[in-house]
Amino acid sequence: MRIALFSDIHANLPALEACFKSIEEQKPDAIYCLGDLVGYNIWPNEVINEIRKRGIPTIAGNYDQGIGLMSDECGCAYKTEPEKDMGKISISYTNSLVKPDERKYLRTLPAHIKVEFQLNNDKLNLLLVHGSPRKINEYLFEDREEKSLLRIMEQADADIMCFGHTHKPYHRILPTEQTENTHYRHAINIGSVGKPKDNNPKGCYVILTINSDSSINNKDAVQVEFIRFEYDVEKAAKAVEDSPLPNEYADMLRKGF
Repeated sequence: MRIALFSDIHANLPALEACFKSIEEQKPDAIYCLGDLVGYNIWPNEVINEIRKRGIPTIAGNYDQGIGLMSDECGCAYKTEPEKDMGKISISYTNSLVKPDERKYLRTLPAHIKVEFQLNNDKLNLLLVHGSPRKINEYLFEDREEKSLLRIMEQADADIMCFGHTHKPYHRILPTEQTENTHYRHAINIGSVGKPKDNNPKGCYVILTINSDSSINNKDAVQVEFIRFEYDVEKAAKAVEDSPLPNEYADMLRKGF
């Protein structure tokens, strides 16, 4: 089974449209969205409805949760005062744009999706979260201590855990020593469609392949492919500059940070 996973669109409609075009070329068997549909750009309703009309199973991101509750807090953990000031403008503007039906959709999105496979007498659990299983806005960066990341996955009973939120893609394979065979767990950050932060302005999503012979005891039994796609970055950046949003968000799109 080939599964397409995407996240963190952040109201960037040109990026989402290019993402869907790329996903269609991949011909996956299933598609999931890991949240943060809104914020930082001008097309929150359009992004929501593009995903809804395709019937794509979607979980809530921290920004979706904030807008769904019509809160002035997005759970974004801004560190500096300028970031906080910019963030206030973004969530206020997004709240002013999102329509009642779209807000209701955001408010009722599930927190997690768990998909259980039965393969070769093995149970293989795929867990989809936005930040982490513990908290919607917890950042799981690539340099997270292995023991900590492994503990999070073990407590959540996740053999494969896919997540977003940091906007920085990576795949780590975490071995757990057992009496007979090593149990391998896969932590996969699927990157961001509409607001990359890894110094690459191209959007990103993942194709996850689970084979009929996949096993928790074979570290190579799960394939992860990061797909980078081009989109009209300038259109998205110009939309920011022509809106009440801070121009810094346009620069971030152009530079991928």
